[in-house]
Order: sequence, then C-alpha cells, then structure tokens
Amino acid sequence: MIVRDKSAASVTFDIVNYIFLGLLAATCLMPLLHMLAVSLSARAPASAGRVTFWPIGFHLDAYSYIINSHLFLNAFRVSVIRVVVGVSIQMSLVVLTAYPLTREPEELPGRNVIMWYFFFTMLFAGGLIPTFLLVRSLGLLDNFFALILPVALPVYSMVIMMNFFRTLPKSLYESAMIDGASHWVILGRIFIPLSKPAVATLSLFSMVFHWNEWFMGSIYLNDYYKWPLQTYLRQLLQNIDFSRITLADLDLLRRVSDRTFVSAQLFVATIPILAVYPFLQRYFVKGIVLGSVKE
Repeated sequence: MIVRDKSAASVTFDIVNYIFLGLLAATCLMPLLHMLAVSLSARAPASAGRVTFWPIGFHLDAYSYIINSHLFLNAFRVSVIRVVVGVSIQMSLVVLTAYPLTREPEELPGRNVIMWYFFFTMLFAGGLIPTFLLVRSLGLLDNFFALILPVALPVYSMVIMMNFFRTLPKSLYESAMIDGASHWVILGRIFIPLSKPAVATLSLFSMVFHWNEWFMGSIYLNDYYKWPLQTYLRQLLQNIDFSRITLADLDLLRRVSDRTFVSAQLFVATIPILAVYPFLQRYFVKGIVLGSVKE
C-alpha cells in the first residue's frame, strides 16, 4: 500500500484543528488553575485580584486551616459515607424500577398509569416547606438518612435506564423466559451485565450530586457534627464558632482572604470527583452514545 504525503491544505487543516482543540481544552483547565493559584496566594494579592495562573506570595494557610479544623475530617467522612450509601440506594431503586417498566402493558397491567405517576413528579415538585414537613413527620430531622431518602429515586435517571434496557435485544429476554429463568435471574445475569455503561454513567451523576449537594444538610441537620463536607465548607466562614478555635487558627484566618479561603474550599471539594472521573470516563461516553441508539 502506498502512503501519499498530505497536501498543504490537509496539513494546514490539521494544524488549525489541533490549535482549536488545544485552546478549547485550555479554557476548561484555566479556571481550575486559577482557583488553585488563588488558594495558594497571600491575602493582599488575592484580595486585589492580581493572581492569574501562578500564586503570589505562596503559602498553604488556607489548606492548613481547612484540614486542621476539628470538623473537617468528620465532615469528609460523612460525605464519603453519604456517597457510598446514596449511590447504592439510588442505583438499586433505579434499576429495580426501570426493569419492570420496560415490559409491555399486557405483561404489566397498569404500566401506563405508573409511568404517568413518575412523569408527573418530574413536572411538579412538592415544594420546600411540604418536603420539610414530610421529613420532620418521618422523624428524619438530624438523621443521616435525611440526606438520602428524599432523593432516593431520581426519575430522570430511571427514565434513562429504562430506555437503555429497551435497546437490549428482546430475544435475550424471551429466550431466558423460555429456559425458565426468573425475573431476578434475567435482571442480574443479563440486563445488568449488559448495562454497565449506563449504570456507570448514572452512578457518576449520582456521585457528583451527593458529593456537591449542601442545601439538604443545612435545613435538615441542626447538629454540625452530622454535616456533609459541602455544608460544612459553606458554613465555615459564615458561622465561625470562635469558642472552638485556637490562637493559631485566628492567626491563619488573619492571613487568609475570603477569595483564598473559598478557592481552597472549592479545590478540596473537587479533588475526589477529579480522582474518580477518569476511571468512569469510558463508561460515561459509551453510556450516553448507546442510550441514544434504537434497534
């Protein structure tokens, strides 16, 4: 096979294409680099807005205060447990709800009514006050599961999983039924193994939500020892308990600006998701593509 040299126009196109994609990647990376630079800069240049992508007056005071805080490790532990428990419950309910709804109305009487019930919840929410009253009536105030149960079944994820199940060949389901397999066997040995891209994609969505969500902790949990990391970081500067901080902490706060402290918070909260995402990226892309293909 003869490989011909590229023409000048083709080479020019490749160069322009690489430059464009490089600039596009840089626009995604620059905010993160700026945030890191500000979090490592001294109080004066950070407050004056003179920091771009390189720290000025390098120091780690903001990170020292966050990490050495007596509540930081506890809040981090709560967030990790919340992600593990929340993602497990969400994905279990999503799969168990989506599977029967893939059946035809003749196989599942009332399927259309159930679908309209879920669709209604996507259009109309209960509202903040009714939801709070419901959580209180269930005895979930100051309870860890107040962060989990109100969002235990995201209907949007359930619809995505249901549509993904429908892309699987129907002959697999029919042959398994002929062989005498139960629905649990079909779900566990056929549907779930073939749906790893969709499961990984929705798990990533759920993980990001549970890790970044802070509002539920602030309204349902009065005990700050039960706060997740995002709620704790948000309240750290707004409601500083000076009776619980040392002279060293006060000295750190004196040397750290609000911009430096907020940037350090955001960077610390972003690291776990950045560490997990590369392992799920291939499933994430494949899950989106396969979920949009019909047989």
